[in-house]
Amino acid sequence: MSKEKIVLAYSGGLDTSIILKWLQTEKNYDVVCFTADLGQGDEVEEARVKALNTGAVAAYALDLREEFVRDYVFPMMRSSALYEGYYLLGTSIARPLIAKKMVEIAAKEGAVAISHGATGKGNDQVRFEMSAYALKPDIVTVAPWRDWDFQGRADLEAFAREHGIPVPTTKKDPWSMDANMLHISYEGGPLEDPWQEPPTHMFKLTVNPEDAPNEAEYVEIEYVNGDPVAIDGEQLSPAALLTKANEIAGRHGVGRIDLVENRFVGMKSRGVYETPGGTLLYHGRRAVESLTLDREVLHQRDALGPKYAELVYNGFWFAPEREALQVYMDHVAQSVTGTARLKLYKGNCTVVGRKAERSLYDKDLVSFEAGGDYNQHDAGAFIKLNALRMRVQARVEAKAGK
Repeated sequence: MSKEKIVLAYSGGLDTSIILKWLQTEKNYDVVCFTADLGQGDEVEEARVKALNTGAVAAYALDLREEFVRDYVFPMMRSSALYEGYYLLGTSIARPLIAKKMVEIAAKEGAVAISHGATGKGNDQVRFEMSAYALKPDIVTVAPWRDWDFQGRADLEAFAREHGIPVPTTKKDPWSMDANMLHISYEGGPLEDPWQEPPTHMFKLTVNPEDAPNEAEYVEIEYVNGDPVAIDGEQLSPAALLTKANEIAGRHGVGRIDLVENRFVGMKSRGVYETPGGTLLYHGRRAVESLTLDREVLHQRDALGPKYAELVYNGFWFAPEREALQVYMDHVAQSVTGTARLKLYKGNCTVVGRKAERSLYDKDLVSFEAGGDYNQHDAGAFIKLNALRMRVQARVEAKAGK
């Protein structure tokens, strides 16, 4: 009698290799492994081969770099989303795409379930499973970290040795990492102490700002309808553009963030992030927006940005409210066409110029030297009308003896 199939999001590391074998031996599944290429490099194909060698009945390694940036990263960036004022959502935005491909592979392979290596304390379990349920409501999800009886790392390593899974003999860096084209995240180990500074050798995408070049570098980014399309005059595909932005900003130490954030599951956690290219593109877009967006439209978009970020962070990418917000964000972004010039130096990313053909900036109107269509005498009545409610309130309080 044939076994039922399950699709596992597989990284090739020790944990997901153990999960692969656990799904076979303890849950009696035939395991189909899936590794998403989001810019990790050679380890993607290595993971595919390792999955087959570890007992997977099939293994997929899909190049999703262009789709990831074009259909997930750039639409999110149009909202100017920041979670809790800092986080550019590098891990969060990758999860719905991975879940989407897992569901597609499950349909192709006739699998009845999907599985992942997210822990029961983290956000990723929510993101993977919420996305999968939105796409296939009857999908079965198996979360080993919530189900198995292993009590700690020693139990996992013992299971690995029992089933011939190689266990690293050298001590791994004592923190967990998640990498894709947009960022690298670091959590756990010494970072669990929010007072302790991250070790300098931990970072992969950015040089230490102190070691960055002693001369500033200027870079120009061109945007069309809210999306970056060229760097220093060179037209690039979405994935190639983000790669180049990472290289430029990374060599100047731009894009490091250290924060204590509120996880959706209810606890606070300390995360350290490298998002060099994303930081560069974020500031460039804000510069062009300052010229091209109407004041009230910009303020309204910025009021909705935190809600959009929260939806992405909490795993609601495929929810109707996120999709509705996306329509608004895309409409606003149609005006965001222009070029930003930025100066990179020792970890800093500073806007030093911006231009747009359809700029709302009117030099004659704002200049101290010329009046344009603005009559300064009108300002007095404008101020009095806006102050009217406060004047009435002050009179009432004066009569009450306050």
